[in-house]
Amino acid sequence: MPLTQARSILQAVIILFAAACATVSLAQEALVPTPRAVIYPGDVILDEMLVDVANVTRDGSGPFVDSRSLIVGKAARLTLLPGHAIPFSGISNRKLVSNGAEVKLVFSEGDLVIMTTGAALQDGSIGDIVRVRNDDSGVTVSGAVQPDGSVRVSGG
Repeated sequence: MPLTQARSILQAVIILFAAACATVSLAQEALVPTPRAVIYPGDVILDEMLVDVANVTRDGSGPFVDSRSLIVGKAARLTLLPGHAIPFSGISNRKLVSNGAEVKLVFSEGDLVIMTTGAALQDGSIGDIVRVRNDDSGVTVSGAVQPDGSVRVSGG
């Protein structure tokens, strides 16, 4: 192999290596949301509680949140620290129904709508199926948690 051809190949390899390093550097500097202050378990995460940071500490392994839209309005499951990446395992949907709380039970079929109250027997987020004890009859029913916090039951 002629010397000029070897130099050309070496220069091409150096350029490719430099480009790869620059790409890795840019990827590491992507802005990710982190807490401004400590966020405690159960706290609802609001947009103003977050700040975008380039270099964050990634504790542990697993996927981390890279967009505010994925976590704003959700609840913290773990203590989230400033300057640390937020793991997906550290957040969950907000619980609209709490174990022991009074909830509105709604049954509807066609034009018929029946509403009553009951005591939730478990926590639940939107769309979760939860058990509720009907206050009037004492019967335990299951239904889906609605966005307004009510529980929609259906006929058997």
